[in-house]
Amino acid sequence: MNCVQLAKRVESLLPGAPQAEIARWCTVIYNIVGSNSDRLDTESGFAAIWNEANLRLHAAIDQHDATKSELENLARSDPRKFSPDQIWILVRALKVQDQLLQLYSNRKSENANCS
Repeated sequence: MNCVQLAKRVESLLPGAPQAEIARWCTVIYNIVGSNSDRLDTESGFAAIWNEANLRLHAAIDQHDATKSELENLARSDPRKFSPDQIWILVRALKVQDQLLQLYSNRKSENANCS
């Protein structure tokens, strides 16, 4: 399946979605399948990839929203008085940003095995 075909397929699943949203979904889907884009040619293959992309995007959005809220609260405090828990908030925020970068760029983190 080429880009145009994939975009039309995604658009049929997300009628009325802005083109940027369609492009975002296409990017995530192509990053999941990698060089094995023929996985998108069957209904079952496409459905499996669509579900995986949906899960990844929603998980990333949820993580980002939670981190954003934590960082907003952290920004209201005095950095000279940060507790160890507040430092961990910053570390988690960096990890979430790295996960989002991986989702959209198909780049694997050098620290992917770190938890």
